[in-house]
Amino acid sequence: MGRAVVEAAIGRGDEVTTLNRGRTRAPAPDVRALTADRTDPRALRAALAGGEWDAVVDTWSQAPRVVRDACRLLDGRVGHYTYVSSRSVYRSPVPPGVAEDYPAVDADPDAEDSEDYAATKRGGELAAAQTFGPAALLARPGLILGPYELVGRMPWWFGRIERGGRILAPGPADQPLQYIDCRDLALWLLSAAQRGLGGGYNTVSRPGHTTMGELLETAVEISGAEADLVWATPAQIAQAQISPWTELPIWLPPDGELIGLHHGDVSAAYAQGLTCRPIRETLADTRAWLKAEGYPQARPGQPPLGVDPAKEQKLLDTLGDPGGSGGPGGR
Repeated sequence: MGRAVVEAAIGRGDEVTTLNRGRTRAPAPDVRALTADRTDPRALRAALAGGEWDAVVDTWSQAPRVVRDACRLLDGRVGHYTYVSSRSVYRSPVPPGVAEDYPAVDADPDAEDSEDYAATKRGGELAAAQTFGPAALLARPGLILGPYELVGRMPWWFGRIERGGRILAPGPADQPLQYIDCRDLALWLLSAAQRGLGGGYNTVSRPGHTTMGELLETAVEISGAEADLVWATPAQIAQAQISPWTELPIWLPPDGELIGLHHGDVSAAYAQGLTCRPIRETLADTRAWLKAEGYPQARPGQPPLGVDPAKEQKLLDTLGDPGGSGGPGGR
């Protein structure tokens, strides 16, 4: 998200300042690049000394204490503060139709650890609200797709598709998905900041903006690979002990306790101008980024994504003909 926000801001003609450790990428042209490890309060204070900004977009995903420290340092020196949170802040199980007033998990804005992602993100929200109150914008995306997706969900699918052959596809193929292209979210965050929008917002597409079938079929078409999707039912996947979301990225079983993440209420954000481009554009640009810059490396401390090939093959051997309508779970 950070890279998408920087590029969107530059594209709008904004004057951009970045703050990071400067380890992974050279600063973008025409950007004032501040370098600091923000987990070190002294380094953060030195980097931000004396500066004033119209708006801040904070994409931090670790210890809430770090968000707290930044907010306190910037209090009185920024016009607007956005924290990019997550729909994971809602208490599980998340039923369909959840809006922003659904109860959130318990969290501590002063927490030093980040083992529990939901509590980490909620703690970051509370830290921002401690300083900036209801004026803080708490953006709650769920699944974020598009170029620069370093988590690696769609990159894993492209990598699997490019290996070709029969591919395990989690059904039903017509299952609705809910996501946001990082570039659409970036543009909305900047517009919302300029308008002084505050409070929590679910910031993903409307449910059913695409389906699991359209996502994978479009990815196969874009890749040009000789690959056949073999659809399996949720029951077959469960029986094979293949985990949703991690071993089969993006997919959640329709009757699972997290299915609400693909059926959330986004009416508030859409009333404030959020949009999401077609899935074909998102996938085409994602593949172009992967071809230009290579596949992202697994992030330290994160579980590996994707099903083991032997485990996939074992289930494929039990399934019927590939191609959608002829296989179990097809349309």
